[in-house]
Amino acid sequence: MNSSTERRLYFTPMGGDGGGRQEFTITVYTENHIGLLNRIAIIFSRRKINIDSLNTSPSEIEGIHRFTIVIDEAEDVVRKLVRQIEKQVEVLKAYYHTNEQIVWQEMALYKVPTDVIAEKVKVERLLRKYGARVVAIRSDYTVFETTGQREETEKLIEVLAPYGLIEFVRSARVAIIKESNGFHEKLKEFEQQDPGEEVIENEYLSQRAEIFPDTGY
Repeated sequence: MNSSTERRLYFTPMGGDGGGRQEFTITVYTENHIGLLNRIAIIFSRRKINIDSLNTSPSEIEGIHRFTIVIDEAEDVVRKLVRQIEKQVEVLKAYYHTNEQIVWQEMALYKVPTDVIAEKVKVERLLRKYGARVVAIRSDYTVFETTGQREETEKLIEVLAPYGLIEFVRSARVAIIKESNGFHEKLKEFEQQDPGEEVIENEYLSQRAEIFPDTGY
């Protein structure tokens, strides 16, 4: 993709009515350049906006990465943020969506005492109820993993707390846009809109008299 194409990939609004604060997921497609994450983070910090979750991963297109950023803000603020993000040279496209417009999940790990799990059948039943699976087991502790939305992973914290929850950690959000056909389709649209200009050698050679009337060439 040439540089002129990159600079003309403008933002398309995908949010609601621009009212009060709510949770938005910002999706950014970028080239994988060193320092870009820091520059994007500065856009938020300068406006004193807290990032609730930030995930970076490869996308479906080789060489293009995908940022998934979660914030709680008013839509007009989110719209301005996305426009600022798209001014970064390496950014190809950015979108924002409400939770209703995406499919999203987070992964969580829970460390609990092994003896409690072994002795109390109730705990094992609770873990099965929340779809947790064992990923590591030792004599002193067992680590469970579960995947779901934030309310689900937080609920399991409450459930395990009385049984000696030792440690908890949750991943950043990963999200799929419901109405998206994939970014490769968007790239095709961009290339069709701006295919680039080829330089034709000696294009104006036959018009030299008109272009250089007094040079003697």
